[in-house]
Amino acid sequence: MTLSEFKATLDSDRPPDSTTGPQAALWHLAKGDWAYAHKLAQDHDDRDGAWVHAHLHRVEGDQANAGFWYREAGRPVSTLALADEWDEIAMALLDQHPDGRRGD
Repeated sequence: MTLSEFKATLDSDRPPDSTTGPQAALWHLAKGDWAYAHKLAQDHDDRDGAWVHAHLHRVEGDQANAGFWYREAGRPVSTLALADEWDEIAMALLDQHPDGRRGD
């Protein structure tokens, strides 16, 4: 699935059945449900989940907590605009990262 296709699913009531926990967390965040997105990210105990978790705490404004989760994800703290970081994470999780690397 491409980023455009993933974003098009935001018109639906639920994410596609094929989405992983971290993808679903991003989907729910985009729909405005930070709390459920956070639960999904917490439930996914790997680098992808940690990266989404970091982004969620950045959205929340909790930079210290975000920093912890970026370290858990093995990623530098993002300085991108939140929407741009959302796109970056989504592309990586969808195997569509511009530089070809995988999100984990």
